[in-house]
Amino acid sequence: MTKKILILCTGNSCRSQMAEGLLRAIAPELEVYSAGTKPAAFVHPKAILVMREIGIDISNSSPKSIDQFLNDSFEAVITVCDNAKETCPVFLGSVKSLAHLGFVDPAEAQGTDEQVLDEFRRIRDQISTTFRTFYIEHLEK
Repeated sequence: MTKKILILCTGNSCRSQMAEGLLRAIAPELEVYSAGTKPAAFVHPKAILVMREIGIDISNSSPKSIDQFLNDSFEAVITVCDNAKETCPVFLGSVKSLAHLGFVDPAEAQGTDEQVLDEFRRIRDQISTTFRTFYIEHLEK
C-alpha cells in the first residue's frame, strides 16, 4: 500500500509547495500532498523559480485547503510553519504520525530581488536536507 503524506502550512504557497515537490523527487513511491489552513491565491513565483533551478517543476501546483483532506488517512502529517502547527485541525481520518519541521517563511524576506531569491534558495535547501533526513528516518522503512 502506498504511503500518503500531507504537508501543511498556512498559505500553501511557498514552504509546503517546495516540500511537496522535494519529497516527491526524493521518494517517488510516496503519495505526497500539501495544503494550507488559509490557502493563498497562487503559488509564490519565487518558489516556482528556485525549484525549477534544481529541476523540480511546481508551476502547475495550486494552493489547496486542508478541508479537502480532513477525511483522508495519512502515514504522516507534517507542518512546516509554526502557525499551521498551532491551528492544524483535528483529522477525522487516521494519521500514523504527526511531525513539525519548521522553516522561516521566505515570502517575508526583504531586500533586493537577488537577496529575496537567495532567501528562497536557502529555505529550499533547508527543506531538502530536512525532508531527506525525515524520509530516511521515518518513511523509507
